[in-house]
Amino acid sequence: MLTLTATPVLDVEPAIHGEGPTWDAARRELVWVDIDAGQVRRATVSPAGVVAEVGIHPGGGTVGFVVPSSDGGWLLGADGGFTHLSADGAATVLLALEGEGPAAGTRMNDGAVDPAGRVLGGTMALDETPGAGSLYRVDLDGSVHVVLRDLTISNGIEWTADGRTVYLADSGAAEIRAHDYDIATGEFGGSRVFLDLSSDDGPPDGLTMDDEDHVWVALWGAGQVRRYSPAGELVAVVRVGAANTSSCAFAGPGLDHLVISTSTQGLDEAARAAQPDAGRLFVVRPGVTGRPAGVYRGPVDALHRAE
Repeated sequence: MLTLTATPVLDVEPAIHGEGPTWDAARRELVWVDIDAGQVRRATVSPAGVVAEVGIHPGGGTVGFVVPSSDGGWLLGADGGFTHLSADGAATVLLALEGEGPAAGTRMNDGAVDPAGRVLGGTMALDETPGAGSLYRVDLDGSVHVVLRDLTISNGIEWTADGRTVYLADSGAAEIRAHDYDIATGEFGGSRVFLDLSSDDGPPDGLTMDDEDHVWVALWGAGQVRRYSPAGELVAVVRVGAANTSSCAFAGPGLDHLVISTSTQGLDEAARAAQPDAGRLFVVRPGVTGRPAGVYRGPVDALHRAE
């Protein structure tokens, strides 16, 4: 098994609750969020893996994820719904989901774009109540549908290269499920447990996939990102100098650097002193390449909840 060590990015200020690094290929930029600060952050990544921040934009009270949009801006899962962030940094709420958001005790969490350009984003209860989370899909006509209910912490989501399987992590259940996926409709089919990490060092958080259809997943509380084969075999571990590893993505012009986000959430004063790099991005060159993030291809002026 391959073991690697990631390097902290010292020239970029740490986040409170860093999450969701995503490579925006059209802009040639890395975007990620600070959930608790309600911010979208942007940086360039050089061929050598040097990360240089170029912008910070407010996106809401909390921002769970950011994905590129075909208009040159971004779609966010923010507060209890979806928000558009324009290229000049203006945030516009597109849809507040009924039964979600701070008043309902929930917030948007992780999300990603499917091969057809739809966005799928999940929710979680602020107090992590089991079964309180859902997964939503934004279709290309702007309609928003419930895909799954009874999740606890809907987290990392990504598709295989052929688009026929989607992996979804539920951190509350400490498992990743592989679901059959219909690219034509965006519908989920049958599912199976791909990884059960309930007795491991930490639950699965954000995840990505490489060009060999291997899954890279951050383990919250474990200070690790792991690489698993399509058969579920552990083949590589990346050690990270912060316990709360929250997500990862391939970035840079060659998509050959793995950028890892981390968080200070839940760390007391002693833990923060012992982990001075908590909240920072980390970078490692793992020897494989990944894919750029999908691009949302639906409307950016309004969305509507499907009946």
